[in-house]
Amino acid sequence: MHSVLENDSEVIDDGKIINDMINQGIGFTPSEIFKNLVKNYRFAEKLYGKTFLRKITGMGIEQLKRNIRFPEFKKELKKKIEEKHKELKKKKLLNQNDNPTEEGYNLATLILYTQELDNLSAKGIGEKILKKKSSHGDEIGTKHYKRDDIYKNISVHKSINLAIRRGHKELMAQDLIVNDKVSKGKINIIYAIDASGSMKGKKIEMAKKSGIALAFKAISNKDKVGIVVFSSEIIKKVPPTNDFGYLLNEIGRIKSKSETNLLIAIKESTSLFPDNKSTKHLMLLTDAMPTTGDDPQKEALEAVSAAYNHGITISLIGIKLDKKGIEFAKKVVEIGKGKLYKVEDVKELDSIVLQDYYDLD
Repeated sequence: MHSVLENDSEVIDDGKIINDMINQGIGFTPSEIFKNLVKNYRFAEKLYGKTFLRKITGMGIEQLKRNIRFPEFKKELKKKIEEKHKELKKKKLLNQNDNPTEEGYNLATLILYTQELDNLSAKGIGEKILKKKSSHGDEIGTKHYKRDDIYKNISVHKSINLAIRRGHKELMAQDLIVNDKVSKGKINIIYAIDASGSMKGKKIEMAKKSGIALAFKAISNKDKVGIVVFSSEIIKKVPPTNDFGYLLNEIGRIKSKSETNLLIAIKESTSLFPDNKSTKHLMLLTDAMPTTGDDPQKEALEAVSAAYNHGITISLIGIKLDKKGIEFAKKVVEIGKGKLYKVEDVKELDSIVLQDYYDLD
């Protein structure tokens, strides 16, 4: 994938355009984009985002700001936008309604994936191993058998060799050798992403990249990850799985819209966890307090309590929460026995999500 992308900057730019369309919740209609640009540039920049405008016009932001009122510049601007639109249509990245096609979504997801893995590599983020005695896991050495050791871990071959070296005609208890193993323990995580309208743009982009980082690391460690995407309703739900490709595809399609309903996110997540003795953990990512329901905060906290009673711990990652939002978030993690992360810079979101995963025990 890197070899393809590194040798074709145009493909990368196309993927970024599609990504911005998804993250900003916009279509690529040339006439509408041009109209908004010349009518109110500040509004257009907020609506479309700087990256999107740079990529579809081939111009710098300052150049656009300085020249947007000149007739000749407008003419050239309109031409460039229309040309980029035709180009994306020809490549089958846009459909008849000027929205991403299946190929468009796939390219956008590929760009997200490679960018995030490069970012993780650059940061050098490590991992924490949760140590437990287990009949599974990686062998780290041997020891003599003791009463509390697991029978499955007895090495017949090593035990017989020791008995022979000692001149024993029968295998005796003191000859038994056990493979000492460590296991991370089974972990099931659900990453619940607030996809309300206020998450548009960079917030939702980094939330998606963080989900990719979590899925990549956790599944590599033989843990399972699920996702719940919510706004005023459940947009998408995936039970904990080890199918990275499926998760990647679903994460890449996330769009933001509507209000925030934490209650349904918590309830839906609770129902998706398997009924076993594994570690069950819910990560709630939001930039606002719950806004729907008769008594949104009370109902959400009751759902947190119910989840904890089902063996599910809950952490909350709050993006630029106000004072009331932080107070509510503290109550969530106090009841859910998780951790609260207050995020001011969304660029650090993936590190925070991974840290919460590594801290599970």
